[in-house]
Amino acid sequence: MTVVDHSEVRAAWDDVAAAYADARDPDGPDAALIDDLLAELPPAPTVLDVGCGDGARTLANLPSDAVGVDFSRAGLELATDTLPEARLAQGDMLSLPVETDSVDGITAYHAVFHVDRDHHPEVYEEFARVLRPGGWVLATLPGGRYETVRRGWMGGEMFFSTPGRETTLSELRAAGFEEIRTETSSDPLGSSTEFVFAQLG
Repeated sequence: MTVVDHSEVRAAWDDVAAAYADARDPDGPDAALIDDLLAELPPAPTVLDVGCGDGARTLANLPSDAVGVDFSRAGLELATDTLPEARLAQGDMLSLPVETDSVDGITAYHAVFHVDRDHHPEVYEEFARVLRPGGWVLATLPGGRYETVRRGWMGGEMFFSTPGRETTLSELRAAGFEEIRTETSSDPLGSSTEFVFAQLG
């Protein structure tokens, strides 16, 4: 798998989607952060779950009319099994299948770092495009700077790419996010992970 080929990253996720869903804890502490996000949003918010996968970790904890987006067809099929009534769409973070200024909140758990880090600014600009003014993002905030293909990950291989914590925060600000705070919690596989809450100005 080349590190910039989106079709190969998609195929890799199709291969490991079921193993990843089986390995992670759907009720871990990081899922509780969604309540903090929802507290910032208006009543009956429209929420987009980017990189929803099987839906058990994030989408299941969001309002019933939330929309799950993933570019893995296998992940979306698992989400259909988990949440038969869920609203789902196949799409890429670089071009979300969502109208401009149409959502109040976005969750992006363990998702953005599967995009080439050179394109992360475009991802955050796309988040800003679909959010209404004052909308919020809750996303994983990687601590290190790395780009690698991990072979043997969940029985397959997976691409990871991040420019590091401070660069990520700077990219969010450049995309128009103003109020930014972070919180550390356990991730789906039991490790400690930092998350960022960011409000669009």
